Amino acid sequence: MKLQLIKTIEVEATRPFNFDATFHKPDHFTSGDNYWEPGIRWQTMCWRGKQLGLKITNNSTANRPGILVNIYYNKPLAEDFINSCVNEITHRFNLDLDLSDFNRIFCNEKILGPIIRQWKGMRPGHPGSLYEYIIIGILLQNATIRRSINMFQSLLEQYGKLIEFDNKKLWCFWPPGKLKKVSQENLRALKLGYRAKSIKCIDDYFADNKIDEFELRQKTIAVQRSELLKLYGVGPATAWYLLFDVFHNWAFFDHISPWEQKIYSKLFFNRNPANPVPAEKLLQYFERYGEYKQLAVHYIWEDLWWKRKNEHIPWLEELIRI
Repeated sequence: MKLQLIKTIEVEATRPFNFDATFHKPDHFTSGDNYWEPGIRWQTMCWRGKQLGLKITNNSTANRPGILVNIYYNKPLAEDFINSCVNEITHRFNLDLDLSDFNRIFCNEKILGPIIRQWKGMRPGHPGSLYEYIIIGILLQNATIRRSINMFQSLLEQYGKLIEFDNKKLWCFWPPGKLKKVSQENLRALKLGYRAKSIKCIDDYFADNKIDEFELRQKTIAVQRSELLKLYGVGPATAWYLLFDVFHNWAFFDHISPWEQKIYSKLFFNRNPANPVPAEKLLQYFERYGEYKQLAVHYIWEDLWWKRKNEHIPWLEELIRI
């Protein structure tokens, strides 16, 4: 499907703002639904059942940080639809996040201080909906990054839509319910293994409106976590990712996967990943960052992956195994 430019919107961001560190996360596995180069991100977006193309450009000046959003579709879009889409982009990428208190508290901290100065204005964020994030989270379970990438690409090519805009061809996620008539056997044929059942159950759950992402955003962390853990295929690790990336809880930190345990051990204790620090000790260590512990670790984590873009880190490559 070839799309045309429908609307260009200017969106302000709170200060300070780092466009590239916000709109490109080197730790996110590569997929065919986005493309980034310094100052620009091309992204597909399935919003209210419509599969859109987005070109998001850094539009910051010295006194006014922000972005320019070009929205592409194959027919005109209602003004309220465009406004809701832009509001959702603002939410997903935390463009209105106030980082002043976080920066003030930790600007001189031994590990975090230099990283804040390097990436000042970086926001956590994820381009997808709750539904999309859960699907990706399931694909990440008990698999190497390479296999997760292959499974996601197979799903996109089978059930997503290839759209062309601004001279880019990118895959767009399918809407919830698209898999309603797809059998588990069809999904297993894509080499998803046991994840086929989980993905089928999640699609049915969302298609039947048994969960409302926007309503859940207004609930407490305890309620959010409880509702997420009710979903088939969502365990503590996936719920933890969701609470941070989708629901923007900066203080919640109760789970560390074995893979992350090895990386954290090297980062914070310079411990050989083969002999990692106990997860309980790591969680206790992160308490020093208080109400911002998730955000603080995000900064340190992202700094590592940005370094990987420019230099070879043998111990990290051994753990990634792409």
